[in-house]
Amino acid sequence: MHETIQEVLNRASLFLQKHKREPKVAEILLLHHTGFSKIDLLMNLRTPIENQVLVRFEADLKMHVETGKPVQHLTGMEQFYGRPFIVNKHVLIPRPETEELVQLILRQTKSLPRPLNIIDIGTGSGVIPITLKLEDPSLTIEASDVSDQALAVATQNADKLQAHIHFHQSDFLQKWLGTSKRFDLIVSNPPYIARRDQASLSDTVKHFDPELALFADHDGLAAYQQIIKEAKSLLATDGYLVFEIGYQQGSAVRKLIQTTFPHSSVEIIKDINQKDRIIFAKC
Repeated sequence: MHETIQEVLNRASLFLQKHKREPKVAEILLLHHTGFSKIDLLMNLRTPIENQVLVRFEADLKMHVETGKPVQHLTGMEQFYGRPFIVNKHVLIPRPETEELVQLILRQTKSLPRPLNIIDIGTGSGVIPITLKLEDPSLTIEASDVSDQALAVATQNADKLQAHIHFHQSDFLQKWLGTSKRFDLIVSNPPYIARRDQASLSDTVKHFDPELALFADHDGLAAYQQIIKEAKSLLATDGYLVFEIGYQQGSAVRKLIQTTFPHSSVEIIKDINQKDRIIFAKC
């Protein structure tokens, strides 16, 4: 007799716990392989699981436990701001802290006159510009990434979610240097982990997230240095710089901004865990 979905879920959760993995992965993988919604799953807990579903589910479970392959790479999907985004090995898996960055931008730009030209640098899967555009269609939004593979994912997400974004292949703001283009707000969640900290990262991050999106030279500050330097000629008068930062980088990034934009007012904002996470600067 086949195990019920409830029995499989319980067994898988214990298996994950035993191997120091998140038990909630069991439910995420079951939803993926059964095609159920959360409500469907709850209503079918006593239903016997189909054998082919069990085989695929257990293969993914084993892969996650043995290698640390993120559940998002197994399902090809991650939720961000209540929407499903395609993710793969070419893009950073979006984190909840970045939702806070998006919320802040929406709040701060609500009363600003339109048109408001925004660019997201190092867009990855495109979660920042796509969410901003869907939440506030009056914004004019562009995004760039140096990686063609990342841009392919971002474009796919924008098409799927019907968000009108102009994507560009560019190393930070290089594409626009020397042009008359001006942006009212430049946002970025750039690579900010110092290479010396690589060993301390979990295997799900260091072995699967793209290095290009994780690590930066100069103690993790290199990307901020370059974006701020390039923003000098591309940011509109009274424009804004918004960054996601490592929790120990607030003072250093504030200093970089104030050196280039001496009259700027720079705010360091804490995330839900009370760690410095966002820089919001009016330049």
